[in-house]
Amino acid sequence: MLRSPLVLAGLLVVAASIILISGGALHLNAATNQVSRTQIVFATRQARLDAAQVIVLYPTATAPVAPTATPLPPVYQPILVPTPMPLATATATPAYRPAQPAIELTGFNHQWQTWNNCGPATLSMNLSFYGGALTQADIGAVLRRDPDDKNVSPEELVDFARGQGFYAQLRVNGNNDLMRLFLSNGIPVIVETWLEPEPNDGMGHYRMLTGYNDATQQWIGYDSYVSEGLIGNGKPYRGIRMPYNETEELWNVFDHTYVLIYPAQKAPIVQAILGETLDDQMMWQTALQQAQVMVKQTPDDPFAWFNLGTDLVALKDYANAAAAYQRAEQIGLPWRMLWYQFGLFEAYYQTGQYQQVINRVDATLKNTNSVEELYYWKGQALAALGNTASAQQALQRSLQLNPTYQPAVAALALVNGQ
Repeated sequence: MLRSPLVLAGLLVVAASIILISGGALHLNAATNQVSRTQIVFATRQARLDAAQVIVLYPTATAPVAPTATPLPPVYQPILVPTPMPLATATATPAYRPAQPAIELTGFNHQWQTWNNCGPATLSMNLSFYGGALTQADIGAVLRRDPDDKNVSPEELVDFARGQGFYAQLRVNGNNDLMRLFLSNGIPVIVETWLEPEPNDGMGHYRMLTGYNDATQQWIGYDSYVSEGLIGNGKPYRGIRMPYNETEELWNVFDHTYVLIYPAQKAPIVQAILGETLDDQMMWQTALQQAQVMVKQTPDDPFAWFNLGTDLVALKDYANAAAAYQRAEQIGLPWRMLWYQFGLFEAYYQTGQYQQVINRVDATLKNTNSVEELYYWKGQALAALGNTASAQQALQRSLQLNPTYQPAVAALALVNGQ
C-alpha cells in the first residue's frame, strides 16, 4: 500500500549533538523510571467512546434525512489484544527525557516494498528495531489476503504488533513535539501520510520516523518506496531526509495519524508523554478542537474539513460529521481519498443517506475493486434500502477480499437472518 513526493533538499550535517541510539536501547537514569505499575486498565477506543459526551462546536447543517433502518454502532476494527497500560501515581516522577536537539535511532532492518506492500514493509522495519525477524512477506501473508489489497489499515498494524507481544497504540492528532519526545526516548513512530509521485496521482503511504534534526528542520524517515534524499549514499541505509513543513502537509491528509509500537518497559514512558490524551475520548475531543481551529484558519482546505468529519464520527456526532464531509467534497478531494478512510460512509449511513453511500462507493470502485471496506459499506446501505440480495452479494465480496473482516461477518449474518 502506497500512501506527495517529498522535495528533499540539502545534505544533512550530522552534528556532534546527534545522539545515536542502537537497537532500541536508550538508557535513562534511575530517577526517570519511578512509575507505579500497581494498577492495570484494559480499555479500547470503542469502550471509551461509548461514554463520550459530545458538544456541537459549530452550527449544524441542514437536518439530514431520518434513517429508516436501525443505525449501526460506529464501525471500528476490533483491537484483538488490548494493551494494558500502567497507571502512574500522583507523585510519580516523569518517566521520559526531554526532546533533544537531534536524534538518530539505529538498528533497523530496512526493506524496499513489494507491490502495494508499504504497510507490512514498514511494520517489519519497526519490529526489527526490537529484534523482530518477520519480513514484509510474512506480515503481508496475514494482513493482505488478496494480492491486490490497496489498504492495510493502521488498526491492522496495531493488532498484528499486539499479536507479536508488543504494546501498540493507534493515535490521531499527532504533532512535531510529540514525535520528538518519542524519538528522544527511543521509540520510533509510524506515520500515515500522503504520497504523490505524479500530479493528481496521490495515494496513502506509511513512513517510519527514526530521527530528526531541529537545526536543519528535517525528520529522518525509513521509507519503503521513496529513495530521494537518502542520507549518505544509502549504503548502509540510514533513511531519507524529510523536511518538517512538507511532512506536515502530507501527514495532515490523515488527521495526523500515527502508530506506536514498543515493549512493556517503554509503557510508562508512553503514558507519561501522552498524559490525559492516552484516553481515547480525550484524544478525539482534543483532535476535534484542533480540527475546528484548522477549518477556521484554512476554510478552503478540504483535508481540514475531512479531518473534522473524522473526529466527529469518532465522537458519534454524525449530523455534523456529514456536513463537514460534504464541505470537503465540495472543495474537492483526491480521487483515491476513499481507498483509505471510511468515516464519510459511516456519517452518511448514520444520517440515513444510504443512496449517497452507494453512489460514493460505486464511484470509488471504478478505480479499485479490492478494498473490503467499500463493499462492506455498500452492503450496509443496500440492506437499509431493503435490497437484500444485492446487500448479500456486496458483503460476500468484502469477505472474499478479507475473510477475517469482522464487521462484514456480522453484517452478512444479520442480512441472512442469523
